[in-house]
Amino acid sequence: MAFTAETWPIGAALLQFPSVQRDGTVVQDAPAARWSAVFAEIAAAGFDHVDLTDSWLRPGDLSSSRRDELRTALRGAGLGVTAISVARRSPIDPDPAVAEENLAYLHRTIDAAAELGIPVVCAGLHRPFTAAQRDALWFWTVPGPQDPLDDERTRATCVRRFREVGEHAAERGIAVSLEMYEDTYLGTAEGAVALVTDIGLDNVGLNPDIGNIVRLHRPVEDWARMLELTLPHANYWHVKNYHRDHDPDTGAYFSVPAPMEQGVISYRLALEIALEHGFDGPLCVEHYGGDGLSVSARNRDYLRTLLRAKLGDRR
Repeated sequence: MAFTAETWPIGAALLQFPSVQRDGTVVQDAPAARWSAVFAEIAAAGFDHVDLTDSWLRPGDLSSSRRDELRTALRGAGLGVTAISVARRSPIDPDPAVAEENLAYLHRTIDAAAELGIPVVCAGLHRPFTAAQRDALWFWTVPGPQDPLDDERTRATCVRRFREVGEHAAERGIAVSLEMYEDTYLGTAEGAVALVTDIGLDNVGLNPDIGNIVRLHRPVEDWARMLELTLPHANYWHVKNYHRDHDPDTGAYFSVPAPMEQGVISYRLALEIALEHGFDGPLCVEHYGGDGLSVSARNRDYLRTLLRAKLGDRR
């Protein structure tokens, strides 16, 4: 059944919740009551879905009994799950041992998603922050690790490993969504489309998270063109926005996070493009800085207003 504006799954990202709490408790090992407290905050902000962002909690590294506890905590808060989002675990990391472990982790996450009834695993090629990125106010203002974009052998390995993950996911009834991120094989619209086309599996699509691109302090692709190219291949979508400016006299670029209706990306047009291309995947609202959960809730309400207008559902 097609989603309406009111039933479209829109999950809250968990970016604003740290993996180590102020008292030193590691969320991964914490009692389920700690998880429930976070889910209660998500629900209190008006969400009925959450994105299990693995920078907060790694379902793929939980035992089966602890996944049962996670399922119970989610049910207690009345939350569904849009996806498990895997961050900074590239299966083509330059360190072969790290790459192999990241690939194994993706497989564990697929199995966890299947066990928990979560429809999507979102993965990518971005790698851990450098020391300079960790020290920066906004990490995207500092160049991070880059894929060897001219190395066809590494790219072929990337295709092969994501195909392996996708085939495993298909066996478990899970979709895999590959997140756009700068300076990787998913760093441009054309590059992302080419990669997912070469993988060639119906259950492997794109997460056209163009917010990751428009925030860069350098020239970037036109945001609408990126969406025109990528949305026909999209099966999940992280959405966020940024203020962006350029001083032609100095060549300086500037960006900071913005509520979705205020930034440089017009999500009114973006949703129109998405619907025209038949996009029907879950959404995840993200925001960096400040009270990210409250801004995300505002973004969710904005999206539902746009969906009512675009779908003709004004109930």
